[in-house]
Amino acid sequence: MEIVTKRFLLRDFNKEDEPAFFAYHADPKYAQFCTPEELAPSHTRELLRLFEQWATELPRLNYQLAIVDRRSAGELIGCAGLRCQGNNAFWAELGIELAPQFWGRYAYTIEIGKALIEFGFQELGLKEIRGVSVSANVRVIRLAQRYGFIAVGTKPGSDWISERGWHQIEWQLTREFWESLSAIT
Repeated sequence: MEIVTKRFLLRDFNKEDEPAFFAYHADPKYAQFCTPEELAPSHTRELLRLFEQWATELPRLNYQLAIVDRRSAGELIGCAGLRCQGNNAFWAELGIELAPQFWGRYAYTIEIGKALIEFGFQELGLKEIRGVSVSANVRVIRLAQRYGFIAVGTKPGSDWISERGWHQIEWQLTREFWESLSAIT
């Protein structure tokens, strides 16, 4: 599975990606919006195993792809995906994660997200794409709004979120709205 953009290749993970994936998951900056359990190497290892499993499932419902920079001999800079819940073929959850050293490179996430949204609507035939963010993550809020997602609800989130005075924001982008945006740009 591959999605090619101007600067990036989104593809299934391979063994060569593991050191970089573990490295950025261990970066203290990465911990900002994670539970302690999510920072454990065992959790990172389990994620890679899950991504590998998803890549072999038929029919494939979950796409969690390595993001590699095509300009630098395939450097892993993060991962992104569309994940269908259960056997749902009409909507998927979008997620984009960049290694901390690439945070602030807003154009990167715009390019990657646009490619995944187009893949979801055009290739997978999704009717909507959803997302969830932590209210304190202003980078994600700005990005969701840039794509045309609308906030459709909030919920308290897990204890570690509530303890910080944050909540979760639920986002939605319909295919019809995306197509209307694409028609005017």
